[in-house]
Amino acid sequence: MVNFTILAGGYTSFIASYLFNTDASSLTLLNQYTTGANPSWISLHPTNSSILYAVNENDAGALQSFEIGHLGALSSPIDTVSSGGNGPAFTAPLSTGQVAIMNYGSGNGLIIPTARDPMHFARNAGLISFPASVSHPHMAVQHGNEVFVPDLGADKIWRLIENGSPGNWKIQGSISQPTGSGPRHIAIHDNTLFVLHELSSTLTQQTIPQAPNGSSQITASFSILPPDPPAQADFHAGEILLSTASPSFPSPLIYVSNRNTGPIVDPRGDTIAIYETSPSLKLIKHVYTGLDQIRGMELGGSGGSFGGGEDEFLVASGFAGNAGVIVFRRIDGGRDLEVVAKNTQIPTRTSFVWL
Repeated sequence: MVNFTILAGGYTSFIASYLFNTDASSLTLLNQYTTGANPSWISLHPTNSSILYAVNENDAGALQSFEIGHLGALSSPIDTVSSGGNGPAFTAPLSTGQVAIMNYGSGNGLIIPTARDPMHFARNAGLISFPASVSHPHMAVQHGNEVFVPDLGADKIWRLIENGSPGNWKIQGSISQPTGSGPRHIAIHDNTLFVLHELSSTLTQQTIPQAPNGSSQITASFSILPPDPPAQADFHAGEILLSTASPSFPSPLIYVSNRNTGPIVDPRGDTIAIYETSPSLKLIKHVYTGLDQIRGMELGGSGGSFGGGEDEFLVASGFAGNAGVIVFRRIDGGRDLEVVAKNTQIPTRTSFVWL
């Protein structure tokens, strides 16, 4: 028997924990741990799996830290610090010991140093403001000594570098994206940049240009819209995941979610579209999920059919509806998904980590 604990954030005042049993194909709600309001995005510390970070996606945004105990039991918040703005929708801990948090609503963000340990935040981070008439920074991804920030409002990916000391960062350049596309989330493989655009519901590929402001052409662009959508569908791309090659999943694959926010819901649910990346970007399949508006999903789990380190499963939930949380198994080398477990006790969740 192999058990995995999954933590799930959402637009509530708690983070939920689930136990996924691979032998029984069961997903059991374990507990709900009180947090600040709207911990919509959660992230693990990159080297210490007992530390969790969560945003508070509010008008007065905040970042919180927690200690993770047995079976995903969360402490009360260890520390809470202001995000410096409105509506932080994403946080990402860096290898430097700093934690990035981006404010979607106010067009700015912070990269916050930790103080005496990774669970306590310094208060000296400088606010990063993005110079655009409309700015909605939606993510932060470390790439070498840079941090890339896709800005849905500005149609740019900002390139940040540390400016002398931890907590002080500056914009050194940007990578322009198609006008009106709304870059939301990104994934990077070697020197290749994959961008998921919320407003155009497209997935693009390009080489990362030379810093600070080099240019590169988009070499591939695909619609992620499912075939035959319902009337009055209104799609907004959600999440992008890039898998790592392994013996049982030899080809890196991209999984992207879309969200139909229109008045008519497809009874099959929204899709996760699967793309191969080599020898070129190519759509493999749309998988209907039964979920409504997938905002966050996460690969994880090993030791089921394949053994360690394989990311055999994908967990997802909807921002809307009442379908709860679903765990899918990756099959056919990751080129398809099948439902293996679900739990509907909490109707919606928005982000996950596997422990």
